Amino acid sequence: MTSGAHPTVGAVGSAPVIELSGVIKEYGSEVVTRALHGVDLRVEAGEFVALVGPSGSGKSTLLNLLGLLDRPTAGRIALLGHNIAGLDEAGLTALRGRSVGFVFQFHHLIPSLSAAENVMMPLAIASGRPRPELLAQARAALAEVGLGERAEAKPSELSGGQQQRVAIARALIARPPLVLADEPTGNLDTKTADDVFALMRRLNRASNAAFLLVTHDPRLAARCDRVIELVDGRVVRDGAAGS
Repeated sequence: MTSGAHPTVGAVGSAPVIELSGVIKEYGSEVVTRALHGVDLRVEAGEFVALVGPSGSGKSTLLNLLGLLDRPTAGRIALLGHNIAGLDEAGLTALRGRSVGFVFQFHHLIPSLSAAENVMMPLAIASGRPRPELLAQARAALAEVGLGERAEAKPSELSGGQQQRVAIARALIARPPLVLADEPTGNLDTKTADDVFALMRRLNRASNAAFLLVTHDPRLAARCDRVIELVDGRVVRDGAAGS
């Protein structure tokens, strides 16, 4: 496989941000376990989608494929209208770095770095080195999530909700068209979870990025535009929240 030309954000007119067609994912060689069974899925720009389902339903497998962290056994995955099958590992890594933002349940902030330095990391990695202008961009991103005054604070000096806001700013710093959030409120109390959800919703509307949120919280799922439910590796529901 060759890396070929890399798509850029917004380069493909009305193509969905991400589209899966007949995607199958299997693990193992002698004993094969099928985690996903022919999944069809598309997410458009600006959508805010909840992914729900019981443990073992395939949510993590699907999230890894959507985030270009893994490849399907069969089927097609297209990001911004471009089939990823023709990308080698370097091309896939580069595309993921500029097109997908990740927010996790555990913030994965680097303890020795300030909030601004943590937020800057995706840009520094992409450019090959940290630069003063990147730090300025990181401070501006922190201001967007209400942490402009805490840019120099270390993660240990921030509350759980504030750390998650730093993680969200880091996910959005490169303005990716797709943001994947894996149980981002799972470690937070109800009030802080609501605040973090509201922040993601506001940033979703402001950026027109597609957000896909994995959650076990039915209250939050009901506040999304759309709910996709997985059971035993199959999509059993895909429709408007509350339908």
